[in-house]
Amino acid sequence: MKLWLDRSDVSWAERWDGLASAVADLSPLVLAGPGARRVAEEVVELLVAAVSADRAHRAALVGLVDRVLDLHAVACASDPPSPVGLADWLLHVQTGFPEPPEVRLAPYAAALGVEGLARYREEAVARFARVPVIGFGQTGRYDLERWALLRVMEELAEHTGEVDLQVMVMARDLSSGWHYLQVATVLRDAGRPVEALSWVARGVWATGGRGAAGRLVDLAVDECLRWGWTGQVVESRLSRWSVGADEARMLVKELAARGI
Repeated sequence: MKLWLDRSDVSWAERWDGLASAVADLSPLVLAGPGARRVAEEVVELLVAAVSADRAHRAALVGLVDRVLDLHAVACASDPPSPVGLADWLLHVQTGFPEPPEVRLAPYAAALGVEGLARYREEAVARFARVPVIGFGQTGRYDLERWALLRVMEELAEHTGEVDLQVMVMARDLSSGWHYLQVATVLRDAGRPVEALSWVARGVWATGGRGAAGRLVDLAVDECLRWGWTGQVVESRLSRWSVGADEARMLVKELAARGI
């Protein structure tokens, strides 16, 4: 594989044939049993490094990476790795390169098991927690690390179905009132109305009652009507979710203007 990646003395067509052939040779190795998993990991890393080095053929190389990752997942089923080791490798390949692949967790679910997924989640969350929050009105700096960790967390949230992970991802970019609305909507749909209203209050305060504030208040009104809450009840409940008194009062004022 490395030989074909390093060949600059032949045409891309020849290189492609060699690379595709090398990947095809992995399939019988995987079916044969032990040993193929480590080979697949080495091939994945070689190809992922090549994606950023050979931009002219990026799409073709990304396709090969996806094929080898599929083979690697199969190899993990027949030659189970350490769950923790697999979790660490999956995170490494997604965050340790300039052009990391998009890894799906579902094919690795059995190999990761409870222990591996817990390790993956713990490490991913710890690293993502260090990503700076983009505040209201700010222009975010989406560097390679941020993009990579965002992809990791989005896939993890989808795989586990954890609303808290989904909220954590969205809450890292609060540059617009619409982002507050997205978080509040997810929490509302998850049946967590008080938390949804806490994000409404923060959003209305951040926007100064402009822009997305109208839609935010619409959501709050709907929830108050659904649960039979008055503005005073909302203010009381928000105090339990670390919502500032000024933020809570501003929302209650907006609700009062709507007859709540």
